[in-house]
Amino acid sequence: MPSHTASEESLKRLAAVETSYDATEIKAVRVLKRSIDARQRTVYVNLKLRVFINEEPDEPAYCPVIYKDVSKSKPVIVAGAGPAGLFAALRLIELGLRPVVLERGKNVHERKKDIALISRQHIVNCESNYNFGEGGAGAFSDGKLYTRSKKRGSAEKILNVFCRHGAPVSILSDAHPHIGTDKLPRVIENMRMQIINCGGEFHFETRVNSFIIDNYKLLGVKTQAGESFMGPLILATGHSARDVYTYLHMRNIALEAKGIAIGVRLEHPQELIDTIQYHKEEGRGDYLPAAEYSFVTQVNGRGVYSFCMCPGGFVVPAASGERQVVVNGMSASGRGSKWANAGMVVEIRPEDFPELKEYGELALMKFQEQLEEKAWLNGGMKQTAPAQRMSDFIQKKASSSLPSSSYTPGLTSSHLHQWMPEFISSRLMEGFRHFGSMSRGFLTNEAQLIGIETRTSSPVRILRDKDSFRHVTIEGLYPCGEGAGYAGGIVSAAIDGERCAEAVASSF
Repeated sequence: MPSHTASEESLKRLAAVETSYDATEIKAVRVLKRSIDARQRTVYVNLKLRVFINEEPDEPAYCPVIYKDVSKSKPVIVAGAGPAGLFAALRLIELGLRPVVLERGKNVHERKKDIALISRQHIVNCESNYNFGEGGAGAFSDGKLYTRSKKRGSAEKILNVFCRHGAPVSILSDAHPHIGTDKLPRVIENMRMQIINCGGEFHFETRVNSFIIDNYKLLGVKTQAGESFMGPLILATGHSARDVYTYLHMRNIALEAKGIAIGVRLEHPQELIDTIQYHKEEGRGDYLPAAEYSFVTQVNGRGVYSFCMCPGGFVVPAASGERQVVVNGMSASGRGSKWANAGMVVEIRPEDFPELKEYGELALMKFQEQLEEKAWLNGGMKQTAPAQRMSDFIQKKASSSLPSSSYTPGLTSSHLHQWMPEFISSRLMEGFRHFGSMSRGFLTNEAQLIGIETRTSSPVRILRDKDSFRHVTIEGLYPCGEGAGYAGGIVSAAIDGERCAEAVASSF
């Protein structure tokens, strides 16, 4: 029962019952696996425990990682300090190479000040925002660590590295682990200090502007300040670095358009989601966490699904440039806000919009830009976001008022059908009807759609060899992570970063 998991003492009592030992003999318990089964009206917490009888744990819950002094080793450039870049840099150190990290934005502490200005003054710093800066987009988007990428590498290794740098050990056992946007910045700072203390370099406000290439071999990069850094390059610039995609396209460096997903942030009262998911009027009670949900269906040949669900969270302004409104979601570690939100998105493929074929490989990037500008125009030409009540959206009528929201820049009532492409809005409408039939109470005017969610993944893939991880034509270039089109979240990006680091090391 959930009450049995409330504290270490209650877990000890539970272990005593299960093992038939006296409770005084059980000195400690360690949770190895934890998940919640809410499929029936009686909710259970499933646990796998390690019980220490008449002994104390003599080792940490996580496996230690050994980092070397690489101050005199060969340099490898890492462009971007998001999860892919940070884990690439740490893995390079393990392998005896010296990472030189170039980050266009500010450190994670200074970045918070620029993010605050978006909500307070509607000012978007194009180099320091929810997408750019130390930690990347993941630093301020909940720190969810669940991944299905089991075949790409060791997710357990990634979680251990997080714990090594200050993340709670509960992420090793939880079925859907998360760190929380209040705790993740400190973990990221610890990773940076680890890299520097081992002899690596960190350069903030240093944007890679161009590559130094000779006869299809990348020798180094140049920054916006004209400084050159020499060595092979792990390109981990994230899914919002559109200037990078434009540069690659201009230089005829091979890439391709990639499918994405676009939609809205759907925000409910968290109490309502708790009531629906836990099948009780009183909701989650004293011992259960804020409830999550996950939905997926097919509408007219395209997927419609929930994405990046944030229980007890906030909707945040995620624009990275002028004339853009983009929304995302995040939660603190306690997931204690009174709102729940999730991306509700429609699958988009390059062939769905032939009118954009003139943009070639950048077609879906242009589609993103067009929709973000429409959201800006319909939100009031600042960071206020266009929104509509959920049932009103289904009935295609304007909302005369909007419920309270976690989105601090403010909302503007907007008839979303009038400016969102029918390809997206009609599928969202049918998807919501289906989800409402599956989960009674989900489709309600207490919920609202906030637009627009466009940054679910990279709109391009930078082509690389599947075995060597090297770019298909440029020696010394290793496209990496979400921005290169090879990951979809913090853990999968981190795994890809480690694998790219290993590929560089093997090339030496």
